[in-house]
Amino acid sequence: MSNKAGMSLDEIRVFLKASEAVHFAGEKKEEVYAWVSECLREQHWDELGRTARGWVRRYMEKMTGLSRAQITRLITRYGEDGDVRVKRSRRHRFAPLYNHQDVALLVSVDAANETLSGPATQKILQRQCYDFGDPHYDRLARISVAQIYRLRKSAGYRKQRVVYHCTRGVQVAIGQRRAPQPEGRPGYLRVDTVHQGDRDGVKGVYHINAVDEVTQWEVVSATAQISEAALKPLLEAMLRQFPFRVLGFHSDNGSDTATTTPWWSAKMERSSASTSATDTSSRNTPPPCSLSTCNTSTPT
Repeated sequence: MSNKAGMSLDEIRVFLKASEAVHFAGEKKEEVYAWVSECLREQHWDELGRTARGWVRRYMEKMTGLSRAQITRLITRYGEDGDVRVKRSRRHRFAPLYNHQDVALLVSVDAANETLSGPATQKILQRQCYDFGDPHYDRLARISVAQIYRLRKSAGYRKQRVVYHCTRGVQVAIGQRRAPQPEGRPGYLRVDTVHQGDRDGVKGVYHINAVDEVTQWEVVSATAQISEAALKPLLEAMLRQFPFRVLGFHSDNGSDTATTTPWWSAKMERSSASTSATDTSSRNTPPPCSLSTCNTSTPT
């Protein structure tokens, strides 16, 4: 902003009447304040009358885009100091307790010990000062645990040392691909489902075959559809035909995995609280049923 021509009061009055629909605004505060100070000095503000001051005030409001209250404050500052300048805020600040050397020492300690916890780092700093007599750790020996964490988050610390932690995948054992290990004990079944096939548009039945790993005791049943409502009573009847307690079952990646949930439900109702059963299905995710299976659990 500039006012090199030094406009007179008459020129200011004509300019304001001709530019009523035009609005101006300053970009930088320093430039706006400097222009206001120059304008007041050129117009000899202290010597102007009431009417002339009103025109100059409106002229400064138009050119700077400031409100009437803001212009009044700037004029008051000009009358007190003889100039209008931007005041820098002088907020009260406490003197820093730890300087750049202390931050560098903390960085070296963390690098040597792979960033231990706050209490452990505090003990190391105290030992460096009191036990080993290193005067460089005099201030850090009295540091609190909270201040250690604050220094680690400071810009000076992060410029010297930044630690990145890789994303760790969550290990959830939804399903395991492993064969059953009966170790000579009966009760570990292999479950398989075979569809008979359709004929003349009529849906065929599903054959469910359960064979014990050790005794080769086999039970075969059939059902019209693979669903929990249809399989639960059928599997309960199949379980009653085994002369030993069922300890686990295994199925492959086929549709027989859908039999896992009702089979598990029937086992839960038939087994006692002291018996554990294991599902070693080859499928990695459980079937989309209302009841979810787990790899190892204790039925109640």
